[in-house]
Amino acid sequence: MKASEIRDMNQEEQFRRLSELKETLFTLRFQSESGQLENSAKLKQTRRDIARLKTIVIEQTK
Repeated sequence: MKASEIRDMNQEEQFRRLSELKETLFTLRFQSESGQLENSAKLKQTRRDIARLKTIVIEQTK
């Protein structure tokens, strides 16, 4: 997810996407621990997307 895509969303969409990413991260961590995760890079990318989204949300509230 690119920063420009996040900035184009309204605040409600940003929070909805953030909760979706957190759920995805939980699922990926669970799969990783149980040995079912096929693409370990997805875990890293999801964490980065969450961080990017949180950063932009904080930026916009200032």
